[in-house]
Amino acid sequence: MEKRKIMQILLNGETKICEAGLSIRQLIENLSLDLRKVAIEVNLAIIPRSHYDTTILQAEDRVEIVRFIGGG
Repeated sequence: MEKRKIMQILLNGETKICEAGLSIRQLIENLSLDLRKVAIEVNLAIIPRSHYDTTILQAEDRVEIVRFIGGG
């Protein structure tokens, strides 16, 4: 049985333990968020939606997720 590697990131100001090698898309899906309704920033850089699959999180990354909520 293979042991999974884990890492620590800072997600919206809170420490989160997650699987090493996680992409932005995988993180969003793990959090059950709608990809169409979020904006992602990693280490102060906004990540384009087209890069969510290829942007792999690293240990100690600072990730900010902003959710868009409709209403009026």
